[in-house]
Amino acid sequence: MIRRPLPYFWMIILAVIVAGCILAGIVAPTDPYHMDPGAISRPPGGGHIFGTDTLGRDLFAVIWHGGRISLIIGLLSTLIATVIAVIYGTVSGLAADRIDDVMMRFSEIIMSVPSILFVLFLTALAGGGNILVISIAIGVTGWMPIAKMIRAEVRQLRTAGFVMAARTMGAGFFYILRKHLMPNYMAQVSYMIVSHIGSAIATEATLSFLGLGLPSNVVSWGTLLSLSQKAILTGAWWLLIIPGLFLVVTILCFTEIAEHMRLSNNRSRMIR
Repeated sequence: MIRRPLPYFWMIILAVIVAGCILAGIVAPTDPYHMDPGAISRPPGGGHIFGTDTLGRDLFAVIWHGGRISLIIGLLSTLIATVIAVIYGTVSGLAADRIDDVMMRFSEIIMSVPSILFVLFLTALAGGGNILVISIAIGVTGWMPIAKMIRAEVRQLRTAGFVMAARTMGAGFFYILRKHLMPNYMAQVSYMIVSHIGSAIATEATLSFLGLGLPSNVVSWGTLLSLSQKAILTGAWWLLIIPGLFLVVTILCFTEIAEHMRLSNNRSRMIR
């Protein structure tokens, strides 16, 4: 069977973007929060590689420093969603059929409501958006698909000899989870976790675009896109194209890598 080649192109692009965001202070030493009233909405060129925004900030610096914020939100929210999904999905998979059915119906009810509404509700409940609030809101509303996949894996693993032996010997839930279950199903759900990072970044951008995410004084790709309406009216195309390109390419990188992982997992199962 022919092996699907690694998506080296997307991995390299993502590595460059992530490295640039981590080393933003070196790549773009200009203060991303410095506003120059005399350089508002300048096109790319001269002393500003990507131009300036409607507040007079250097867009090149804002892109790299703002990308760091977007990536932090994507990673933190994915970590929160994964922790919830692992515990919930494992409990459901090990539970009796009736309890498992109730837990799955509950998750399906939550999934039936658009996640953006839950995020908006939680953000409003917290009294406004910041990095931690947005990450928690996205995390606690995005765990259901991962939990359903984990539950399906645990239902297959729970009758395995090593799991039955551990339960018979009185091993605790978290011991079984850490020693016997997670090592056997994390590879199968890893593509969903990677995909969630891209989805979380897109959700943050959507919230900020609607003016309901991070405050405008916090730089991120989403808050940059929130200036797009004004950019369209003033003809400042670079304020829409450049941040949008970084956002789309980053999400596409995570999507392509996750798709490769999914196909690889499916192929390994077929071989077994």
